[in-house]
Amino acid sequence: MLSAAFKAHSVARFSPSVRRGFATSIPSLQHAATLDKSQKAPSVKNFIHGQFTESQATKWIELRNPATQELLGMVPETTQEELREATKSAVAAQKEWRKTTALSRQRVMMDLQYLIRQNQDKIAENIVQEQGKTFVDAKGDVFRGLQVVEQACGLTSALMGEKMTVAKDMETYMYREPLGVTAGICPFNFPAMIPLWMFPLSIAAGNSIIMKPSERDPGAMMMLAELAAEAGVPKGVLNIVHGSVDCVNYICDEPAIKAISFVGSDRAGQHIYTRGNANGKRVQANLGAKNHAVVMPDANKQATLNAIAGAAFGAAGQRCMALSTLVLVGETKEWLPELAERARQLKVGYGMDPEVDLGPLITPQALQRAERLIQSGADEGAKILLDGRGHVVKGYEKGNFLGPTIITDVKPHMECYREEIFAPALVCLNVDTIDEAIELINANPYGNGTAVFTNSGPAARKFEHEIDVGQVGINVPIPVPVPPFSFTGSRGSILGDLNFYGKSGLQFYTKPKTVTALWKETDATHTRSSVAMPTMH
Repeated sequence: MLSAAFKAHSVARFSPSVRRGFATSIPSLQHAATLDKSQKAPSVKNFIHGQFTESQATKWIELRNPATQELLGMVPETTQEELREATKSAVAAQKEWRKTTALSRQRVMMDLQYLIRQNQDKIAENIVQEQGKTFVDAKGDVFRGLQVVEQACGLTSALMGEKMTVAKDMETYMYREPLGVTAGICPFNFPAMIPLWMFPLSIAAGNSIIMKPSERDPGAMMMLAELAAEAGVPKGVLNIVHGSVDCVNYICDEPAIKAISFVGSDRAGQHIYTRGNANGKRVQANLGAKNHAVVMPDANKQATLNAIAGAAFGAAGQRCMALSTLVLVGETKEWLPELAERARQLKVGYGMDPEVDLGPLITPQALQRAERLIQSGADEGAKILLDGRGHVVKGYEKGNFLGPTIITDVKPHMECYREEIFAPALVCLNVDTIDEAIELINANPYGNGTAVFTNSGPAARKFEHEIDVGQVGINVPIPVPVPPFSFTGSRGSILGDLNFYGKSGLQFYTKPKTVTALWKETDATHTRSSVAMPTMH
């Protein structure tokens, strides 16, 4: 899972049990068709019943550093037998775990948040290696997930039930119970935050969970599993399996799994939601996005341009809440040259360099797709104001780098607007009024997030109330709510009725039970005991 140099730098500082999650070689190189037999790389292990276990897989997926193409490891296509073993472990463990009190589970979450905080830098270093983020951004990835763990520490209040006297001697009360075995299927772009959206709340609610991290960057989840075990999560309550389509289909079909959390692409999410629902599972699926920012002429120009540059190009645009689309109202289209100048100043490179602002895309295929969509804009009549294609970083010539890119004069019918580019590429559209901007955004099928930049209270209020998007920022470019609230993407960006984290997240991992009880007062009455000698009458 890690390069030799990185293992020496980071993993060696972890405990022996997490180091056992990495092997020195893969078990059967001849089965890894894409791997040169002369090469060797560590294999990523499964985590089943509290143990890092070597997979007996016959198919393996290459794990590469996106900045260098260095082979970091091989990820198994977990076998069906191993998937069943993980499920069996989760079923058995949950039967006992659900009997524990909310107070005892709260203590585990408190220990977990402490351990994550202590190991934040080590997890972030792994994210830089496997995902490509800058170190600062990777630390933010961990921190935003840590906030959900902190929310889980407050589950004692969140799980309180309700009670009411409904008739003489009769009361009705409701409390929430765990679902049983749950599952989480994670994307590559937030290898710490998204898993932490899932397993802490599920476990805190009394469930067990089977996690499938992205095959592109599973290391952070493996480290989190070690920390969870150290915090007191019992064996089998948290299991980790790896793979792609077959693994996902198993999770969708396995009757013992009652609920699935998913974050990722449209195609995968629609498949998981449909197949999981057909098998009677509860599913929450966060899908694609096209997040618009509207710039009003009265906005604070300098603050707005800085916010847009950071939100559009940070994390190499690989965020489901990235600000990928700019809607310029009136004369604000004249601000574009200044925006381009800010974007030019951003440094592209390897994430451990403290001067770097954005790293590589996750795979060569992702880079090729982004470059194709940029070219499609030019082919359909848009203008490329800033072209980041062909960006080469000295010392990292094989990296999947794309510099900040700005495409202007874009129209809604163009492919570069209709598709989520998922790269540091900003598409810009021009309108004359805020009403046109609202109409444009509401006509787009996605509803993850949007923002308006203005100094006008009435304009902000109008936008907030008329826009059909689940998460709105007012002078805030990436309006992702903190965990006391929920992630409320809407329309084409989410499938399922219950959102991630917050009150809604805890509801997703529990089910209500209502009890009506009758205890007659008269049944408690009795005559005074007699101590006299019985007599015959």
